[in-house]
Amino acid sequence: MTLACRHLLLILGDQLDPDSSIFNDLDPALDVVLMVEAVEESTHVWSHKVRTALFLSAMRHFAEQLRLRQFQVHYRALDKQNDTTLADGLQAAIAAYKPERVIGVEPGDLRVRALIAAACKSAEAKPTPLEWREDKHFLCSLPEFRQWAGTSTSLRMEFFYRKMRQQYKVLMDGDQPVGGQWNFDADNRKGFGKAGPQNVPKALVFEQDSITQDVLQLVAQRFADHPGSLASFNWPVTREQALLALEDFIANRLPFFGAHQDAMWTGLDFGWHALLSSSLNLKLLHPLEVILAAERAYHERDLPLASVEGFIRQVLGWREFIRGVYFLDMPGLKEANHFGHQNPLPAWYWTGDTQMNCMRQSINQTLANGYSHHIQRLMVTGMFGVTAQITPQQLCDWYLAVYVDAVEWVELPNTAGMALFANGGRFTSKPYIASGAYVKRMSNYCSGCSYQPEARTGTNACPMTTLYWNFLDQHETRFSSNPRTALMVKNLQRIAPEERQAIRERAADMLKNLNNL
Repeated sequence: MTLACRHLLLILGDQLDPDSSIFNDLDPALDVVLMVEAVEESTHVWSHKVRTALFLSAMRHFAEQLRLRQFQVHYRALDKQNDTTLADGLQAAIAAYKPERVIGVEPGDLRVRALIAAACKSAEAKPTPLEWREDKHFLCSLPEFRQWAGTSTSLRMEFFYRKMRQQYKVLMDGDQPVGGQWNFDADNRKGFGKAGPQNVPKALVFEQDSITQDVLQLVAQRFADHPGSLASFNWPVTREQALLALEDFIANRLPFFGAHQDAMWTGLDFGWHALLSSSLNLKLLHPLEVILAAERAYHERDLPLASVEGFIRQVLGWREFIRGVYFLDMPGLKEANHFGHQNPLPAWYWTGDTQMNCMRQSINQTLANGYSHHIQRLMVTGMFGVTAQITPQQLCDWYLAVYVDAVEWVELPNTAGMALFANGGRFTSKPYIASGAYVKRMSNYCSGCSYQPEARTGTNACPMTTLYWNFLDQHETRFSSNPRTALMVKNLQRIAPEERQAIRERAADMLKNLNNL
């Protein structure tokens, strides 16, 4: 039997926004909301079980909320319709409903956009018109970002962030920033010291209802060979839970967020981090409500400005900036490989089975939770990827697969552009690289490691250290002319020629045996 509808409204798994532009002019009697669980969305990269479970549970809960709003919802579940791709589900729904048009909000993944467009074009009988609507979740529209970026070949988040602060009047005293400066990042780089983290707040625990329990069982069975564990699944899957997460962060962790946001410690999975990125990226939370909650707490409770500004900068500045960069620089960004790196991703990125304790701790935490914080991503797993000369596309796919907050618009620019410098410094002034000394200063990881962070050569040399100096050696001429890396090169040039040769030889051995480190 052919069902009839006027518009088929396609909602993707990261578009769970109750105020989405897709609902503009919706007529519940004439229009049908379509949501599709597709196998390919968990297999085009080898997705972490927790990432898949979060998306599916959040989608199913959102569909229930739409039904409560009296919307017609056609939900295609993996354990029922079993669609291989989004295109399969969309084409099946088009065949069933014969809509006048398909309406969707612009996806944050251009691969998905192309799939949807192709499905509508090749629909049975005749192509179905496809209408894209702007994603109103973000605070800077894509046309606004393009206008700001202009034709510049070098973009800097700091200047964009100042514009956004002024536009939204956040942490402003008239036309000047509260506290007399825009950025307090220099105050937010402290380690824990020998005593380690103290008085760490407990993470909020979310109740798992029957929907989530069914999803966890489905994922455990259907994706049994995928990386990660579901044992510690504890992410917001509804807007109500996301609001509780926001309230918990503002009340218990924001006051202490800033000082130690870069620090790492064995067994410290979450610390004072917000844990809101997955809820923001699924659209369960709106960025402005998050920003204003932090600003309000600053004024009402006299919280440390460095903590509040540092957090707001990540949401109002970096998150909006990185989304603009994705749409501005695609598709070239996906294929970027500035240094020409070609080493395959070591197998232990998927298991944590490495002798490097910093990598083992960061990866095992990721496998357990689908999460690690920005320094573990940037200055441990990412930094190693640069100096180990790993193919950027393989490492970008790994980041997209293993993190619960990963959608391509946010993951790819962060990984290819910031962590791996694959785009040659489009929005960063230097590669983010350091020796094992950085890891030692910011964590206790080195105390439990078989490698020595101070050693550049020899069997106990830290791969982070050896590969760092080898990387500088390989790019000495290039880095000596960059003011941000010139000091690194001067330090390199203080190393005796015979030791530099020993570093090259030890690095060559490491690079040939990455899987055994």
